[in-house]
Amino acid sequence: MTWLWLILAIVGEVTGTLGLRASEGLTRKIWLPPILISYVSAFFFLGMALRTGVPIGVAYGVWTALGIVLIAALARVIWKDPITMRMAAGITLIIVGVLLVEMG
Repeated sequence: MTWLWLILAIVGEVTGTLGLRASEGLTRKIWLPPILISYVSAFFFLGMALRTGVPIGVAYGVWTALGIVLIAALARVIWKDPITMRMAAGITLIIVGVLLVEMG
């Protein structure tokens, strides 16, 4: 159940961030409730993951790393945002760094 909470936190954070983009700088007010719900749920589920035993360094590292990867990939698919070689290298370094933190 611990990792499920963390996955739900990541989904909430990614959904909220994509909603920010879709809202065009919060000018499309229809997106405000989904953004708010997404971010509140992200922090709620992150708190649940921490309460059930995931160390904060691991939880936050996995949360942010997967968030970055998913947001970059989904923004590429939805809005055709660029992913340059330099960006891909940076994403790879983030993933490697989180794996090293998780392995202790």
